[in-house]
Amino acid sequence: MGTLDYYNSHSEEFYEYTKDISMEEHWNVFTDLLPDNGSILDLGCGSGRDSVYFMSRGFDVTALDGSENMCNLASIHIGQEVLHMEFQDIDFDQVFDGVWANASLHHVPSNEIDEILEKVVKSLKINGIMYMSFHYGEEEGLQDERYYTDYRTRTLKELISRFEKLELIDIRKSQDIIPGRDVQWIYALVRKI
Repeated sequence: MGTLDYYNSHSEEFYEYTKDISMEEHWNVFTDLLPDNGSILDLGCGSGRDSVYFMSRGFDVTALDGSENMCNLASIHIGQEVLHMEFQDIDFDQVFDGVWANASLHHVPSNEIDEILEKVVKSLKINGIMYMSFHYGEEEGLQDERYYTDYRTRTLKELISRFEKLELIDIRKSQDIIPGRDVQWIYALVRKI
């Protein structure tokens, strides 16, 4: 079973598990860097939870996910269509003020991440902001029926440095906000220059 198969077959469970989790601290770190009423791409939107928050703050949100079943559930939650699209099919040209990639790009194998990030960077306007988060660590491969690529501070900085159009704003480790889960995360904020 692949990662998208997992999310298709566990979509209702995942939706219920994640739809009400508040990530307000992370949302605000990201949105504070965006223009008022700016445009956001919610890349791998899952339950649509983050899109709902961004829309409530006046942002114009385009949400997409690779799982058709997650798209259907998120569309209802958000109240607008969610694009069913895999990351490698993204083809936007300087459309977004911000890209929110929370716990989504960590499903991309390390040998494919540069190609995907190139497309994501292309979708950002100049001075656009991107938030991306990954499990913190050194593992790559199947975990809990899904493919994960973990990053440490050094490896995430190396990834970002391969893109001359990206400027690192901040990189931090954080604990999982879901009670009872012992997962560390690493996130980065970058600006397109």
